[in-house]
This record gives sequence, structure tokens and C-alpha cells, in this order.
Amino acid sequence: MIQSMTGYGKHVVQLPSKKITVELKSLNSKNLDINARIPQTYREKELELRKLISDSLMRGKIDFNLHIELTGDETTAEVNIAMVKKYMEQLRTIAEGNEVKLLEMALKMPDTLKTDKSDIDSKEFATIKGALKDALKAINTFRTEEGNVLEKDFKNRLKILSSLLEQVKEMDTERIDSIRERLEKAVSDLKVELDENRFEQELIYYLEKYDITEEKVRLANHLDYFETTIDSQDSNGKKLGFISQEIGREINTIGSKANYAPMQQLVVQMKDELEKIKEQMLNVL
Repeated sequence: MIQSMTGYGKHVVQLPSKKITVELKSLNSKNLDINARIPQTYREKELELRKLISDSLMRGKIDFNLHIELTGDETTAEVNIAMVKKYMEQLRTIAEGNEVKLLEMALKMPDTLKTDKSDIDSKEFATIKGALKDALKAINTFRTEEGNVLEKDFKNRLKILSSLLEQVKEMDTERIDSIRERLEKAVSDLKVELDENRFEQELIYYLEKYDITEEKVRLANHLDYFETTIDSQDSNGKKLGFISQEIGREINTIGSKANYAPMQQLVVQMKDELEKIKEQMLNVL
């Protein structure tokens, strides 16, 4: 079972005087990268909130937004007049406008409100953590659903690769015969006498260099292993990436040994399917 790194989760809690909104968005990334936007009041709790996210999501580029909106009369906030004036002075140097416009712009800047409240309300923070956990459940559900879509796509492409491999197997005898005929014709065109036994030995040695029996077996095993890994509980994008590299290695070797246009055309199709798998692999957790 695989999960996508793309996801979205949101949870809203309405308190008597506040509305708490937790929003999570995730995109693919090689590592875990959390971008947190939280009110200044809860900055000291940022590490604790980040740990909840990292324990649940493990990998991806995560945008975490905590928004607290006052909906009642309860407020201890005051306008930070000095900060607002400073913002307005800076804005005057880069934008034209009347004082009202500048004031509106300045009030949207960070830290324009100050509060005398220094202690975090434990009940309120517990509510925030609960909302974050619910948002994490939502984003993981989203990731799982996206993973199911990716899984179907991977399995369809694996079937195509397996079908192409079967065509390669069926064509292999014809390919060897074709190579043998070309070599025999090339030698006959030289119009020289040859030791037939020595020529046959050299021909066998030469044809062995084009033998792809091992590559066909390994490629079939890699395709089976890829599908088995998708269905396993420990499936992850990095492991699948390693397997796809091995698949690509065998396909490339078959292509380099083919020396037969119809088979090389099949190899091109196999490479195209594998490339599509690799593109989607970047989004697998």
C-alpha cells in the first residue's frame, strides 16, 4: 500500500469567543520540510506542534497554518502604535497613498497587535492540538486516496512492461537467427575459404555476447518485486525508486545487446513506460 505526498487537511473548532482553524497542505519533497505560520502567542509551542506533524507525515513539503479568530468580546489585544507608525513610514517610501490607505496596509503587517496575556491557556492549547490531530487524519486520508490512484497507474504500467517483455521473449529466437544470417552473409561476401569448425566456434562466441537470457529473467523478477512491494505494508517511494533503477538497468542492457530493430522498438516503449513510472514515483511517500 502506498501513500502520495500530496495532500490537504483542515479542521475548524468554534469556541465561545474564538474560532480555531488548522490547515495543512503537503507536496512532494525528498525530506520533511515544515513551513509553519502560527500566532506569536503560540511560538513557544511551535516545536511541540512540529513534532506532532513530523510523527504523522514523515516526509514532504508541509505548509502548516494555525489561525485564531476572535469572535466574541474577549480580547486583551491592543494596537502596537509604535510598530504601526514604523510600517507606515516605510510604506511611504515605496508606495503612494493617503494616510487611511497606508494605515490599512500597515495593520495587515505582523506584530501590529500586542497583548498583555503572557500565559498560554492550557485548555485552549489542548483544543489546538486536538484540531491539529484531526487535520492530520484528514490529510493522511487524502494521501491514501491519492496513493490508491498512483497504485492503479503503476500496476497498469507494470502490465504493459510485462506484455512488452513477453514480446521480447517471443522475438528473441527470431533475433538470434537474424543476427546469424547477417554474419554468415557478411563472411560469404568476403569470398574466402574458411575453416567451418573454427567459424562456427567464433560465431557461437559472438552470438553469446548478444544473449539476453539473464536480463529477461532479472527484469521479470524486478517487475514482480515492484508489484509485491506496492502491496506490502512497508512500501515507500525510496524503495520503489531503487527497484525502478534496477528495472531500467535491465531494459538498457537488453537495448544495447538487441542489435535488432524490432526488439529495439520494444525497448523504446519499455523505457517510455518506465519513465512515466519514475515521474509519478517522485510523489510517493
